[in-house]
Amino acid sequence: MGRFILIDVVAALALSFLWYAWFVRYNRRRAGNVLQWVQAACLGKGRVGDLRWHANSSRLKATLHLSSRWFEDARLTIRLLPRPLPVQWALSRWRQQQETLTFEADMGFPPGFHLDVIRHRWSGRTGAKSSGAKSSTRTRAWTITRPGPVILTTKEDWPVELSPVVNALASWRDKDFVGVRFNSTSPHFTATVALENLSDQKAAAALLGLFRELAASSSAKQH
Repeated sequence: MGRFILIDVVAALALSFLWYAWFVRYNRRRAGNVLQWVQAACLGKGRVGDLRWHANSSRLKATLHLSSRWFEDARLTIRLLPRPLPVQWALSRWRQQQETLTFEADMGFPPGFHLDVIRHRWSGRTGAKSSGAKSSTRTRAWTITRPGPVILTTKEDWPVELSPVVNALASWRDKDFVGVRFNSTSPHFTATVALENLSDQKAAAALLGLFRELAASSSAKQH
């Protein structure tokens, strides 16, 4: 009996080790691809370095050296699901946690305001109809429209200098931002985007282009 228990324990330990090793490699490869896309999107004007892994290879911090007048001391943080640890991975999936890329940097022209943009999306559908309402449901003519951006703000007065920033964000409907922050103190600019939106170099280039556009918009009154 004890022999079979020992075999089971050894098998479980071996399986756990293989699981851990496989998903550490998977996370590192996934993050490495994202960094390669970002560096390639810089077109020779940027370099990723100083890679530091944390939290069992589920979080990667790196420095992005840019030859840009808009950004200084740029840093990247990639947060992945904790796949190497099965229990934490299961909990993160149950909580529907996203994998994200966070870009933060100081700006050559710091914004003169503080702004936190938290982007949410809502969706809905019609509920189940009773049998008596089926005939009217079938004959009803549905009109489907795509609404424009809806902005909910906590400020009663809208500062003039914020309009270019908000307009730039609203024009990029296909970028699912988790959050964007402008601050007059370091770091001046922080943006977090869902990692699923970064699938190749083209997507990374579009994202960096939006960052530059936002930086230019926030500094429009200063140069």
